[in-house]
This record gives sequence, structure tokens and C-alpha cells, in this order.
Amino acid sequence: MKTLSFASILFAFLFICVGGVSADDALTKPNIVIVFADDLGYGDLACYGNKIIRTPRIDAMAAEGARFTDFYAQTVCGPSRSSLLTGCYPLRVARLKNQSIEIHPRVHSKEITIAEMLKAVGYRTGCFGKWDQAGHSQSRYEPSLLPCKQGFDTYFGTPSSNDGPRGMFMLRDQERIEGPGVDMNTITRRVTDAALEFIRESKDGPFFAYIPHPMPHTILGASEDFRGKSPRGLYGDVVEELDYNTGRIIDEIKKLGLTERTYIFFISDNGPWELRKEHGGSAAPLRGAKTSTWEGGLRVPSIAWAPGRIPAGRTIGQVAATLDMMPTLAKIAGGKVPDDRIIDGRDISSLLHADDPSQVELPERPFYYYQHTHLQAVRYGKWKLHVARPAQPSWCPPWAGHIKKEDVIDFPQPTLYDLENDIGETTDVAADNPEVVSELLELIEKGRADIGDYNVIGSGARFFDPQPRRPDIK
Repeated sequence: MKTLSFASILFAFLFICVGGVSADDALTKPNIVIVFADDLGYGDLACYGNKIIRTPRIDAMAAEGARFTDFYAQTVCGPSRSSLLTGCYPLRVARLKNQSIEIHPRVHSKEITIAEMLKAVGYRTGCFGKWDQAGHSQSRYEPSLLPCKQGFDTYFGTPSSNDGPRGMFMLRDQERIEGPGVDMNTITRRVTDAALEFIRESKDGPFFAYIPHPMPHTILGASEDFRGKSPRGLYGDVVEELDYNTGRIIDEIKKLGLTERTYIFFISDNGPWELRKEHGGSAAPLRGAKTSTWEGGLRVPSIAWAPGRIPAGRTIGQVAATLDMMPTLAKIAGGKVPDDRIIDGRDISSLLHADDPSQVELPERPFYYYQHTHLQAVRYGKWKLHVARPAQPSWCPPWAGHIKKEDVIDFPQPTLYDLENDIGETTDVAADNPEVVSELLELIEKGRADIGDYNVIGSGARFFDPQPRRPDIK
């Protein structure tokens, strides 16, 4: 343990008025950083098997902390962010004015975010990067749903994805300060710079820094220090710059003497965008990619780093998800999970802190795979069941172009995979396991009834505004 500075000792006897943070809280509540990559595939990091892209800083995070092998997000950007921030399946989360269920939701202001939960227990909060919760448009978004209206004290970033026809806008808190046409080559560094400034200003803690990078979502951009340097081309350049800037965050935490008071999580929002070919990533050894409900669409790299709290060199094989971040961070920070609504995630801090995570017994629970509003699969333990459906359902957006043609297939009957022995989803074992199929079909029906489906309003779906509810369903 590092010796406390005179300022830290003095701080321990004072009450910090801003945010109502007591001296005891500042010295005991850990700082929390979430680095959230955009479209980074399961197989894009060296610590997940990539042999070409160099990611030494993130690999070191994994070596010094914990690496998840079975961690899930959602299939596309906006829903993945709402799931992370609220701890809920996106179809459960309320939309502004009960709008038709958009691909990228406008998350209702009455939803409770991680930032709001942490602010209630004295955290200073900042968001830096891609928001995508106020509408999926760079120029037409709902100002009342921007980060500073959803629990964040400060914000520097872009309202949505970087591939719009007019280019990106940049916002500082509620104000548009730049664009359209922000230089994509500078964005990873600039987002990190803003996060580092926030961390330095908040060093007396506790603080929460949420860093949803716009990269490596295309349109790609890399600075001169990285462009043309990776053997994987421009995509590799972008990932290597993301790795470097993740290292800058860790270095600053160490420099400020906050190592043993800080958790850093590195997660991707969904699988890689195969449509972009050499400008997209890899989900290897998983099947499928972004927008699909194959494993490659939702299973993502996830690393947790907290020296002195998370034992080094751990691999966590239990199923976990972005859904779990809300209750897990509440446990770590002494916060309160909302008790007036359903929260789908659960506290997985015991997995993070265990000397041997494989010995931690958490009750089995289903994980549901949605493509947009369509419930297409469920995992329970090692088993994953895809429901019967056509290759391109008429009620779903035309996502076939995002993944390989061989992965756009008909499911004439329920199809079962043993993910423990068949991570690539190659062999249907439904005929050999009829009881498992029946059990998982029951779970599918429970999910449809509770959360909802393309043609079902879930009993547990939230609506804070007057009728109509779900105008996309007549």
C-alpha cells in the first residue's frame, strides 16, 4: 500500500461539499472506470487469441486481473449501451413517449442509470465518447436524454455513431462545440484526453468514468503515431491505438496513487461488423458477427482490473453480461440497485474477487439473445437453443449484410448447441437431448411473456408515459 500524501490525510478529516462526499467515502469507496469499445470482436485482442493485432496494454490488464470467456453484450450499439447503463434487457427499458421500438433506443429519463445510482452514494461522474441513448442521429437527438440529464456531471463526446452522412458532431455537456465533420483520426486520443482530465480533477474521489469509445466502429480513423503501423491494416491501427490509450488510463491511475482504489473494466459493445471486411474485426473462434444471435454477435471480450482486489491472472468461465454491471457496481460502491422495477442483471462481484472463480457457485439463469426486438435464442448453462425461424424474418430489419452468407440460415425447428464442447455452433444436438430442448423452449416462452418479443408486449416491459404502449404493435 502506498503511503498517503499529506493532502489525502487532510482530506480524510474533511467533508467535501461537492456531491456530498464524506472523507470516509472518498478513501473507501473505489473509483470505477468502464472502457467500452465499439464493434471490437471477441477475437481482436491478443489475450483472446489474435496473432496479428498487438494489444500489450489490454493483455497486461488481463494478466494482472480477470478475463471473462463467456461475457455477453447485445447485438448492436444502442441497445448494448442501454443494457449496460440500466442492467436490463433493452426491450424491457422504457422509451421516450413510448416511441416505436427503435433499433437504437431513446432511453426514458425515468430509467435509472449506473451514473445516477453512483451519484446517490457520492460519486462524481463523467461520460466521454459515444452516447447513442438519445436517438441514433448525429444531428437529430433528444437533448433531454443526453448524459448530463441521465446522471453524469460532465460529458465530452458524440451523440451517436460516426458513420452518418454529415460526419460527427462533438458535444461538451449539453452544447454542440464542433462539427459536422470531426476528424476521425483524432477521436480516440481526444476522448481519452478528456477522460484523463476528469480523472485528475476527481482524484480525491470517488469517481466514475464511463468511456464509450467511437472506435473501432467504422468509419475508421487513427492518428499519425499509429496509422500504417499494424500488420492488420487500418483496423489493426485503430485497435492498437485503442490499446495504447487504455494504457494511458492505467498509467494515470498509477501515477495518482489510485491503483488499489480503482476498478477498470474493458468491454466491447457487440461483435465485429463483418460487412466492413478488412475494416471490420474478427469473432474467431465464434460463429457470426454483429447483429446476429450467433455467439459472435453478443459474446465479447471483457476484462476486469483492480490490483489488490481482483486476484491476478484469473479466467472467469461463468456466464456474465453487461446486464450485471449495475448490480455489481452497486455492491462494490455501496450503492442501491433500484427496487421499484425489474433489473435483469445480478451481482457478480464474488466472481471478480475469488481466488478461484470456478469454485464460485452462482445459480443458473437464462440469458436471452435478441436481434432487435426478436427473441431468437436462449442460453442456460452450457446449452444454447435457437428457436425455429426463417433466415430473414419479415418482422426483423434486413441484417443479412452484416454477417457471412453461410451464417444467414433457416431454422426449420429448434436447434440446440453444446457451447462447452462446440463453441463455434457447428453441430445441432437437439435430437439427442429432447428434454433439454423442452426445458429451453419453456424458458423462451417465459422470456417472451416477461420481457417481450416482436409481437408480444412483455408483462415486465416498462412504460412511464401515457398510452399508446408500443405503437409498433397494433
